Amino acid sequence: MPVVESLIRSETDGSISFGNYKLDKKSKLQDFEHAGDLYKIKTFYEITKLERNGSFVYESVPGTAVENFAVTNDGVAFCVEGDKDAQITVQLDDDTEYEVFVDDAAVGGMKTNMSGKLNLSVELSEGTVCHVKVVKR
Repeated sequence: MPVVESLIRSETDGSISFGNYKLDKKSKLQDFEHAGDLYKIKTFYEITKLERNGSFVYESVPGTAVENFAVTNDGVAFCVEGDKDAQITVQLDDDTEYEVFVDDAAVGGMKTNMSGKLNLSVELSEGTVCHVKVVKR
C-alpha cells in the first residue's frame, strides 16, 4: 500500500484515504471536501491526524498511511500501514462497547470513553498492510 502523496483523497467506494508517514516535515491540507463534509489532515513521520468539520476523527502516533477509511452506523473500518507499531485513536459513539478486529482476528472488546474515543495498538512494518475493523456490540 503506497502512502497518499496528495495527503488525502476520495475513493470510488465512498471511503477516504489519507496520511504519509514518510514525510520529514509536518504537512497539512484543510477544506478537503468529501461527501458534503470538510476534512483537515496533518501528517508526517511523528503523527497523522484527521478532522471532519472541525471535529476529531483519527489520530496515529507515529504517523501512518490509511486507505479505505469508512465510518458506518456500527463502527469504522480501514487499512493502515506504517514503518513501526502505532497507537491509533478513532472517534466513535460515546460510552459504547465495540469489538475490535485486526487482520480479521478478534482482539477483544473495548469501550469508548465519555468523549467517544477508542484507543488501539497495531503492529506495523513497512510494506505490510494491517486491516482494522471496529464494530459496535
